[in-house]
Amino acid sequence: MPHTKDSLLKTLDDLGLDTETLEHEAVFKVGEGDDIKAGLRGAHTKNLFLKDDKGKLWLISAEQSTTINLKALPKYIGSGRLSFGSEDRLYDALGVRPGSVTALGLINDPDHRVQFILDKHLADAEFVNFHPLVNTATTTLSQPDFRTFITHLKRDLTVFDFDQVEARPIS
Repeated sequence: MPHTKDSLLKTLDDLGLDTETLEHEAVFKVGEGDDIKAGLRGAHTKNLFLKDDKGKLWLISAEQSTTINLKALPKYIGSGRLSFGSEDRLYDALGVRPGSVTALGLINDPDHRVQFILDKHLADAEFVNFHPLVNTATTTLSQPDFRTFITHLKRDLTVFDFDQVEARPIS
C-alpha cells in the first residue's frame, strides 16, 4: 500500500523537517494555481514521470520555468528515447496519479526503480515546493530538509543543468 499524504507528512515530521503545507484547489499542470503559488516562498516545480524505450523509469523535478528538451535529453542522461509514463505505471512506481507527480513520491519507490534527476535551478533554490502525493496541497521544504528526505530514502541525488541541453530537438 503506497504512502498517503498524511503518512508522508508524518514521515517528514518524524525526520524533524520543518515543512509548511498549504491546502488548495486541485492544480493539474504548470501555469495553473499561480495565485496559490504567489503566497508560497521558494521555487515552484514541474515534475515529469517518464519511461525510456529500454524500459527504465525516470522522474525529473525541475523549477517550473525550466525548459526540458525530451528529444535531446537522452544523450545527456544516458537514457533511451523518452516518453511520458502511463497512469498505471505512474501509480505502480510512485503511488500517485497524473497531476500529483512529485519528488516526494519517491517515498513509494523503496526498490529505486525510478531514476531521479533534480534540475540545477531547483537544487540551488533555498526553498522548494512539491505536492505531498496529492494535487490539492503544496508542501514547502528548505533545500537542506529536502536533501535530508532524499538521503533518508537512500537515494542518489543527480543534479542536472537543463540549460546544457540543446534548445532544438535533434532529428
